[in-house]
Amino acid sequence: MQTTAPVPTADLADQYGDQLRVCDVQFTSYGALRSFAGPVRTVSCRDDNALLHELLRTPGEGCVVVIDGGASLRATLFGDRMAARALSNGWAGVVVHGAVRDTAALAGMELGVQALGTNPRRSAKAGAGTVDVPVTFGGVTFTPGDILHADGDGTVLLPRA
Repeated sequence: MQTTAPVPTADLADQYGDQLRVCDVQFTSYGALRSFAGPVRTVSCRDDNALLHELLRTPGEGCVVVIDGGASLRATLFGDRMAARALSNGWAGVVVHGAVRDTAALAGMELGVQALGTNPRRSAKAGAGTVDVPVTFGGVTFTPGDILHADGDGTVLLPRA
C-alpha cells in the first residue's frame, strides 16, 4: 500500500457531494497530526486491545487503523506505547470508536489520533475481537482498503471506485 496525502475533508465534501461517506461521530483529535489519511485496516474489539497490539507490530505502510470499540469509554484501547509502536511501524493514524489514554504524550507524537474520549483504565488483553472485517458506526461502514481522510472537520471515506 502507499501513503495517501491528506486532503481537507471540507474540500472532499465539495468535490464528491453525496458520494462522500461522512462519519457522523464527532471525534476529538489527540495526536500531533490533526490531518491524516490512508487505506483502512480495522479492528473490532470492546474493552480488549490485544488484537490491536498485534496489528500495530506489523508494517503499517501508511494505513489508518479504525478501531470499533463499541463506543465504550469503560477502558482505553490506545495509548502512548501503542502510538510509539504505530509510528515506528509506519502507520498514518488511528480512529478509535472508544477511549484513549496518555493524552499529553499523544499530543506530542506525529500520529493522527481521533477518539470519542479518554479513560486511564487499561483494557483486557484476552484477544477478543476480529481484525480486517467491516465495522459500522456513525452511519458508515469502514471496510479494509477504503481510503479514509480525517481532520478537524470530520472523518470521511472516499467513494468506492
